[in-house]
Amino acid sequence: MGYIKSAALEETGYVVLDRYNNEIDPKEWLDVEYVDWKSSGDTRFAPLASAKGEIECNGFWNHKPPRTDKDGVWIDSQTALAPTLTARAQEPGANVGRCRIIELQPNTYADCLYNLHQDDNNRLNPDGTGWVVRGFFNLTDDQTSYFVLRENRTDPSEETRIALPAGAQLIVDTQRLWHAAAHYGDEPRYCLITSWESGPELDAYIAKYNGVNKVDSYPVDQEILDAGQIEQERRIAARAAALAARGQQEVIAMSEA
Repeated sequence: MGYIKSAALEETGYVVLDRYNNEIDPKEWLDVEYVDWKSSGDTRFAPLASAKGEIECNGFWNHKPPRTDKDGVWIDSQTALAPTLTARAQEPGANVGRCRIIELQPNTYADCLYNLHQDDNNRLNPDGTGWVVRGFFNLTDDQTSYFVLRENRTDPSEETRIALPAGAQLIVDTQRLWHAAAHYGDEPRYCLITSWESGPELDAYIAKYNGVNKVDSYPVDQEILDAGQIEQERRIAARAAALAARGQQEVIAMSEA
């Protein structure tokens, strides 16, 4: 049977939507409660919806009964502090699984490449239902930062870099694409991340905001790109050597973050 997927994501695995230009009070992402949860880099997360409406970030399959990343339960104490962000996550009308705000501390392009990962979005997802993808809504105005997408973790020829000003909106099949953010500056980056089920509702939302599946990459000096690639290879090799010295082998597992 297969899964229901969005045709807009079929070619490249992502779409970039129109930029959201309305003002949002930063208190919506600064006053909510965060938990330590490491993803790609030095991160914390503030969940707005979780498996049981508790302030935690675990994959839904780690709960009893285990289930896929759908039918998230909104956390009243969090959504009361972030009504606009909650409304933005609910706007498509698609089924929502996990929904949370990420706080990412500054890093570099080399850090980003080493942190590239795929997400475990569709564990236990029944065949014939909608494929789970993720929406990213950048909250802070990170003019020198960018999201990196690759089909292959170590192949720079397949890289797309997407700018992250305030209001940037994209939807990514993060189980397909390797992804992470390069975030420069002195302050954390904040972004709303929502797990959405693919289907007609999400398709209509993509059309409403003029989703495009190819954009010009954010410009980065070739010296930085080359140095970052070399550093990624060095770190991967160093980790593999360290594991081998302990009689272990690296297993590339999908992230639950």
